[in-house]
Amino acid sequence: MIAACDSPPTPKTDATPAETEAASAEQASEESAAAAEQAEQAGQEAAPEAQTNPELLDPANASEQAPEQFRINFGTTKGNFVIDVNREWAPRGADRLYNLVKLGYYDDVAFFRVIDGFMAQFGIHGDPKVNEVWREARISDDPVAQSNERGFVSFATAGPNTRTTQLFINFGNNANLDQMGFAPVGKVVEGMDVVDSLYKGYGEGAPRGRGPDQGRLQQEGNTYLRANFPDLDYTTEVRIIE
Repeated sequence: MIAACDSPPTPKTDATPAETEAASAEQASEESAAAAEQAEQAGQEAAPEAQTNPELLDPANASEQAPEQFRINFGTTKGNFVIDVNREWAPRGADRLYNLVKLGYYDDVAFFRVIDGFMAQFGIHGDPKVNEVWREARISDDPVAQSNERGFVSFATAGPNTRTTQLFINFGNNANLDQMGFAPVGKVVEGMDVVDSLYKGYGEGAPRGRGPDQGRLQQEGNTYLRANFPDLDYTTEVRIIE
């Protein structure tokens, strides 16, 4: 969501008002039907849905305190990158990230909003049932202790105290985000070239751009993305390594 048309884009989550969801329902139905018809005509079979960890359906399971420092290996469709997380920078954010990774939340998650020179955003789950329980599982803000420079990783927000699961990786120096409350939780220390190579062709998301609509992604998951945005990159296996 963009604060104003004249402002630079910000890595915010989409609030998705109810009326917006209703307005897109008919279009979603038509596009899904068309995609199904095309797949049938081509003799294609839908890819099997990944098994969801039942513990992901209860945010109360994400309550463990993270170590003071740990590393996460992100396998992706373009290769691997590693994020070094420092709890001192953003304790609440680090704890949330640690628990989500341990639960397997970030496996098979799309980099759905990748804007050249700005950032790569991800963290909406491929299973709508998981999104339903996590959309309101908010954590309070952390003070901004580091700057949003190239390679630093922060949670996206929809305003104060609204962080849930979405993250973004800065492509360049986005220090202007610091005063807006985006607190980095870690930094890419290996594989930034992989992050740079993530597919950027769709650009900004709907309605401002031609990329995915966050509301529909929340409601329909990866089925929506794979039918309408086939070139997106995804995570594969995301694990804590240290």
